[in-house]
Amino acid sequence: MIKQETIQAYTIDQHPDKEAVYSWIRDNWHDLGDFAVNDFIESLKALANEIDGNLDYSVGLFPDRGESISLTGYDDEKLKALNPDDLPLTSVIYDIYVIQALKEFNIENSLSFLHDEGEYIYSDEGLEELCESNEYYFTEDGAFHS
Repeated sequence: MIKQETIQAYTIDQHPDKEAVYSWIRDNWHDLGDFAVNDFIESLKALANEIDGNLDYSVGLFPDRGESISLTGYDDEKLKALNPDDLPLTSVIYDIYVIQALKEFNIENSLSFLHDEGEYIYSDEGLEELCESNEYYFTEDGAFHS
C-alpha cells in the first residue's frame, strides 16, 4: 500500500514563523556569500595584475583575526591612472573599494565592504529578498522545501 502525505509549504511572505526560516537558512546555507568573496578576490587579483604588484591575501565574508591583504611592489603611476568609478578591473563594485583603499595606503580597509555585504546577505532583510526573488518554499518548521 502506498502512503500519501501532504506537506504544507509556504513562501517567505506567507510563512507563519519567518524567524524559523531565517534560522534554518543560517544553519544550513553557509555558501550564500561565496559569490561576494569570489568577486572581491577577483578584483584584488585584477588590481595586482593591472599595477604589476605582488598580492598575498586571506579574506572571508565575516571578520576574522587571520584576515590580511598585502599588495607590494606595484607601479604607483599605474595605480594613480586608475579611475575606480570606471570599474576598470572586473566591472564589479569591489573594483572601486580595492582601488580606493590602496590609493589611501590601506588596502585592508576594503575588507569592511566585503564584511558589510556578508552582514546584509545573512540579515533578515537579505534572506527575505533571497527567498522572494527565488520563490523558495519552506515547511512549517522553517526547513527548505524543494
